[in-house]
Amino acid sequence: MNTKLGPLFNVYNLGLKEFRTLLGDKVMLFLIVFMFTASVYADARARPESLNRASVAVVDEDRSQLSTQIIQAMQPPQFILPKHIDLADMDKGMDTGRYTFVLDIPPDFQRDVLAGKQPSIQLNVDSTRLSQAQTGTGYIQNIISDEVRAFAQRFRAPAGTPVEVNIRVLFNPNLHTSWFSAITAIINNVTMLGILLTGAALIRENEHGTIEHLLVMPVTPLEIMLSKIWSMGLIVLVVSTFSLQLIVRQFLGVTVNGSLALFGLGTLLYLFSAASIGIYMATVARSMPQFGLMSILVLLPLQILSGATTPRESMPQGVQWLMDFAPTTHYVSLAQAVLFRGAGFGVVLPQFALVAAIGLAFFLLAHHRLRRMIGSMQ
Repeated sequence: MNTKLGPLFNVYNLGLKEFRTLLGDKVMLFLIVFMFTASVYADARARPESLNRASVAVVDEDRSQLSTQIIQAMQPPQFILPKHIDLADMDKGMDTGRYTFVLDIPPDFQRDVLAGKQPSIQLNVDSTRLSQAQTGTGYIQNIISDEVRAFAQRFRAPAGTPVEVNIRVLFNPNLHTSWFSAITAIINNVTMLGILLTGAALIRENEHGTIEHLLVMPVTPLEIMLSKIWSMGLIVLVVSTFSLQLIVRQFLGVTVNGSLALFGLGTLLYLFSAASIGIYMATVARSMPQFGLMSILVLLPLQILSGATTPRESMPQGVQWLMDFAPTTHYVSLAQAVLFRGAGFGVVLPQFALVAAIGLAFFLLAHHRLRRMIGSMQ
């Protein structure tokens, strides 16, 4: 064998060993498949696109044409058909959680509207149902405003609007929550498995004693690291691409505007960083339970503070500055620019460079720790 190619063959063969080891780990295989199929689909569908079948009760003290129109405008699928109740039953219905919204239309409401007055309608909201309460309140306010405006315009000329606002929504015209949730789930899962698979592979070698077998072979810590990075990274890249094509585009019908090849290249570069973090953590932890607890402390900040779920602009300046040193922040920016906005390579080149630089720093740090750990075993 050519001695110059010997290290490459070592890295290749050790990577094949990682594949065989993973194939024998049924639990880990199930976790990988589940996270990029059912988990992505469930995360997208668990958040409703809009208000859905909210329970509404109405105390109609006016019983006029206008109040009837307002009640009839609240229709499925946003609302369950409104139930007429008496004023005495309003508090009881809210206390027992029977209704999310109770609308109280006062007497002489229609007469006051036609007289040019500004009568008030009381809307009671059960805020323990937070998502419905936030969205439904806006829906009901718009319904009341639209019905009152349409009713009043039949009796007097509408007032002119000095400014007309034309709204154009880019990249997600119908504001589908599932579009954002599905791609965010893939990004988070790439981070999670990129760190866990490589870290768990090294911890497993240490716990089972197979790392001692490697010490008597002509392999170096660098070759051990590279073998785990390319093998585990390739698995995550394949399953994430599969999930993006089949689950996100086919089952969920999400429109991907950008280049999948460019996203794959960015993911491959980011997996180099994530795998290096996983190896570093595995050199610090002494057992798999310790590695699992450490992963929680690392993964939660990386996912929550990277901009995947919350815009970074809304975070304190100190947090933004700190997360600039995390590769996840720049990978999230890269992935969203490519998949949502169709950005080209020139646009995301700074993110590519930052992910590579931070990944190289973690790789060198992990290599130093691994050499020290292996050196202490000899």
